[in-house]
Amino acid sequence: MPDPRIRRAASATLLALLLQGLATAPAALADGPERPENGTIGIRLVEIPASRVDDPRARNYIVDHVNPGTTFTRRVEVTSTSPKPVRAQVYAGAAGISKGRFTFEPAGVTNELTSWISLNRPEIVVKPHSSETVKATITVPEWAGEGERYAVIWAQVSSGPATQDKNVALVNRIGIRTLLDVGPGGEPPTDFEIGDIVPHRTEDGHPQIVTEVANTGERAIDVEGLITLSDGPSELSAGPFPVDRGTTLAPGDRANVSAMLGEDLPDGPWKFTLTLRSGRVERTADGTLTFPAAAGGWGLAASLDSPPALVLTLTGLPVLLGTAILLGMRRRRMRRRIAAEAAAPQDDLV
Repeated sequence: MPDPRIRRAASATLLALLLQGLATAPAALADGPERPENGTIGIRLVEIPASRVDDPRARNYIVDHVNPGTTFTRRVEVTSTSPKPVRAQVYAGAAGISKGRFTFEPAGVTNELTSWISLNRPEIVVKPHSSETVKATITVPEWAGEGERYAVIWAQVSSGPATQDKNVALVNRIGIRTLLDVGPGGEPPTDFEIGDIVPHRTEDGHPQIVTEVANTGERAIDVEGLITLSDGPSELSAGPFPVDRGTTLAPGDRANVSAMLGEDLPDGPWKFTLTLRSGRVERTADGTLTFPAAAGGWGLAASLDSPPALVLTLTGLPVLLGTAILLGMRRRRMRRRIAAEAAAPQDDLV
């Protein structure tokens, strides 16, 4: 008969692994399959501040800017499609941004922002195929320093604690990102830059574009967007194709963003329009690109329709040469980063 201590240790390890199986969804964060009793749980914001009605992120996340000493509320709705009542814990958990991703911690881990969040109903029972509303109150102390903080408001459903007869306790949770900026005056600027746009073919031959995005503003950004191709061989057009979602950059960060294109696209040349956005901020790049013929190959960086003006004088020539060298170094750095990301172990993402 197995030693009970070993069984308990295995239960704790499996639970920790389950909590590390993280995923992101457009309206929320999900940790686990969100399937209580053959149904699903969901969570959403049910109110948007009047000052942010034109901000797409405010429909899904709490992304406010407030002064120290401010108190405000947000209502969230927890839904269930289960045929049985579902008991859920609602709480605030610590989060952050690392390596181009919004990251979040297991239950019980807190930070400064979570200590400012209180919930009027820390535990709810959702009736079958129904919903319940919870009010979150965020109280920013007078002494709070300037800067952006991150947290998640979670709704969590558990199958019960692990026992000697049941080695695994399933914990499913889904939550709403909270990106709260604190400081006097108006909101800090949000901005980003699009770097070189490089055509690529994956190892299985699918065309892809990869570009480096740099957060040049003072608030975190969530990058999404579309690319459209036109004026291709035989006047072909294609798209729009969505940019892979899930890239979040803190101020000063940069990361590669990619988009997979249609499987049977010829090499080109193609005209393209790439539009990236985060909230209210949108940037567009137009130009011409050609995909490499070989699987796993990289093409030349796209030629933009409106490149930065360069003054070709004797004094400006060293600047031009320096720029060309920097562009070559950036492409090599991008290729190394793509290779490193492909080789690194990945979390189990839904």
